[in-house]
Amino acid sequence: MEEIISVVPGPLKELCRRSFEEGREPEEFRLRTGQPVMVLDQGGEWYWGRDGQTIQRCSKNSYIWTKQDMKETLARMSQYSMYALEEEIRSGFFTIEGGHRIGVVGKTVCEHGKILTIRNIYSLNVRVARQKKGCAARIIPWLVQEGSIYNTLILSPPGVGKTTMLRDCIRLLSEGTPQLPGQKVGVVDERSELAASFLGMPQNDLGMRTDVLDACPKAEGMRLLVRSMSPRILAVDELGSREDCLAVEEALHCGCRILGTMHVGSMGELREKMYFSQWLEREFFERFVFLSPGEKGERRFSVYNGKLEKLC
Repeated sequence: MEEIISVVPGPLKELCRRSFEEGREPEEFRLRTGQPVMVLDQGGEWYWGRDGQTIQRCSKNSYIWTKQDMKETLARMSQYSMYALEEEIRSGFFTIEGGHRIGVVGKTVCEHGKILTIRNIYSLNVRVARQKKGCAARIIPWLVQEGSIYNTLILSPPGVGKTTMLRDCIRLLSEGTPQLPGQKVGVVDERSELAASFLGMPQNDLGMRTDVLDACPKAEGMRLLVRSMSPRILAVDELGSREDCLAVEEALHCGCRILGTMHVGSMGELREKMYFSQWLEREFFERFVFLSPGEKGERRFSVYNGKLEKLC
């Protein structure tokens, strides 16, 4: 995690380094001007101590993030050219080396109801990029059919790990498994979360047969990849809009297999999703994988067929 440590001001680097020690696996760093620095992992919240050495559970006597800290950190993150990041910042985030995604909050500059950029940034959410290789190994056999995969949706409430699971499915299908030779996979990475690309280069390992279209709207990206890269499998995160649904149907008619994710709180919510009831009736998708958190933070999964009959 040296990429994150390198962007914080010098006196704070030791605190940042210690955040990754003693068994902690930070998922987010919350840097809010005038507020304590907060580190979040699966166990909850941690705080940087005011003494410059301690990582503590209590916010009392914690280090307060300053305007100067924010200024120096943004300068390093942008390689001293915030202007070069304006296109990304208007989407509310940008990516630094290592694939770590930086969410930003501040004063929006709008024109005709559309955000042009965000100024006076006072809050950052540093989302730590970390692959969990092998987490999808038990799921893949349920997705494979002769010579390809079933059209599959990975489902869960927010924050349970759909994107992490999708990322590893892509890698395994691209590299090949005992059940299926390696497949050409096209990835539309609208929010730069799957490949975590930096300057166009994927920072996460998505496999040797994977082509990534970074920071592109899903519907347009699916159509582009079908025309230009002839993928066997199209992978997309967080399907939902009408345009997404139409593009999925077009890709299916072109012979591509779809591997995607969608937010749902339970399997019962599927039929309530706009346009999705039509997909169920026509059985566009043949596998549904529902993820849920276990008691010890592990991820459990259940697999359903196209008729929503539980397979495991």
